[in-house]
Amino acid sequence: MYFIFFTGTAGAGKTTIVKEFRDYLIDQEMDVATINLDPAVENLPYTPDFDVRDYVDAFEVMQRYQLGPNTSLIVSIDLVLSKAGEIKKEIDEIEANYVLVDTPGQVELFAYRDTGRLISSLIAGENRAVNVFLMDSFLAKEARSYVSLLLLSSAIKFRLNLPQVNVLSKADLLSEKELENIKSWGEGEKIVDDLGTIDEYSFELVKTIVENLDSPPIPVSSVTDFGFDELYAEVQKVLAGGEDYLTEENNPRI
Repeated sequence: MYFIFFTGTAGAGKTTIVKEFRDYLIDQEMDVATINLDPAVENLPYTPDFDVRDYVDAFEVMQRYQLGPNTSLIVSIDLVLSKAGEIKKEIDEIEANYVLVDTPGQVELFAYRDTGRLISSLIAGENRAVNVFLMDSFLAKEARSYVSLLLLSSAIKFRLNLPQVNVLSKADLLSEKELENIKSWGEGEKIVDDLGTIDEYSFELVKTIVENLDSPPIPVSSVTDFGFDELYAEVQKVLAGGEDYLTEENNPRI
């Protein structure tokens, strides 16, 4: 089993891409399952094979303990970890080559708190896993926001300790000029020029971040499936060295 986690800021399109990427993999005759890790989501466009709401509902937690929406989500995830044994048993019963994991919109759970790392480790176990970080194109088209997203991406990669693929989500909302501009920021000098006047600390920070990117963000669209071939190829490179997943069904030599 390969686990693919989808993280990103609220509104970046995690739930939508999970649904559409699932459909894409099914069209490629891949065996796919989905996991919903958001205890506060009201409606899902897909039917998850594991749903954390069966264990904890953030709205019930909010009412019971008189909490705000953000705090109730944090408490809910903590409560999920208290049911680790039951959850692990249910997840181990999932039979699929690829498991797509839809995470909560509160990205701080994965960037700053141990709970994100613990729950991702619980779910993936000894299986190979990769994190796909969604950079919202609406934010990323502005140079300073782009750098801020790269910093957040780095924080999540460091915290989760998983291989990571950065994705520019909702790329269909960008003009061709905006998309080409973002792609050009993979070159350190261009992004520094577009940032305008910055101090020496910021200059060195931006230079370090850009120079140490494994690869530029992959532009994708969950509306048109643009970029899904590239995303699949990059995920496969991380998880299986670029080889398509081989099963008894598609490889008779096994």
